Amino acid sequence: MIGSEIEIANHFDPFTEAKELGGVGAKEYIHIRIQQRNGKKKLTTVQGLKELGLEKILKDLKKELCCNGNVVQDKEHGKIIQLQGDHRKNVSQLLVQAGLVMKDQIKIHGF
Repeated sequence: MIGSEIEIANHFDPFTEAKELGGVGAKEYIHIRIQQRNGKKKLTTVQGLKELGLEKILKDLKKELCCNGNVVQDKEHGKIIQLQGDHRKNVSQLLVQAGLVMKDQIKIHGF
């Protein structure tokens, strides 16, 4: 009796629903990171935005934050927005205010 219960438990997959929805943690996150360059210079990268209108989003971010930036194609992560300077908090606030993402979809990384 105990052996059959273990066998049934081994066939039950609690993550089936998550796999069907697109993987574990199916919620799409926007990752905002900072990278150290030379001395005090830093880069802010925004990863995970849908590729629709990245150039327009970049243009608006550059105008609001008074900085320069570009869109970089990464092999692993797709298209990433890079901005000059440390703008992690400002970028997250602007994305939420514009209604592009919800506040709980943003993950801010860095030191």
